[in-house]
Amino acid sequence: MLELNKDNFEAEVLKAEGYVLVDFWGPTCEPCKALMPHVEGYSEKYGDKIKFASLDVTQARRLAISQKVLGLPVIAMYKDGERIDGVVADGATASTVEEMIKKYY
Repeated sequence: MLELNKDNFEAEVLKAEGYVLVDFWGPTCEPCKALMPHVEGYSEKYGDKIKFASLDVTQARRLAISQKVLGLPVIAMYKDGERIDGVVADGATASTVEEMIKKYY
């Protein structure tokens, strides 16, 4: 899984071709930490067609806000630089994340 930061987000997500899944998380977000092993597993399972990346929002608050990430966790799907889908907060479970991935796989 690719580690994103404010320096590489534009190149790796907003200027990327195809699908990119971004896991927006924070070190104090327990649901984020619970979801992370599942997302990492999906990156191994679906990584041949979708790029998987994660962003620690505590290191890039302005960037997260610019992407309309106001609560955590947020798992967002981008296609050709545009955010097209996502699961957020209580809706972000291992099964809802995988369902979203399968729509674009």
